Amino acid sequence: MSINVKLSENLVEQAKAYGQIEHRSVPKQIEYWSQIGRVAQENPDLPFSMIREILIADQEPIIGEYVLS
Repeated sequence: MSINVKLSENLVEQAKAYGQIEHRSVPKQIEYWSQIGRVAQENPDLPFSMIREILIADQEPIIGEYVLS
């Protein structure tokens, strides 16, 4: 589901600049920043590098589950 929200012009311009570097659209860049903020707030002791690795791992497809025999 998507909804319309009003954002400051400054935020949109920053998201556009960073999004171009990371090949993300403006909405996807803002979603990415939102995810970083949420993880950081829930885990204040984690460094940014660890948060980034968590977000990257969440994007990887599940190949299959390991089954113990």
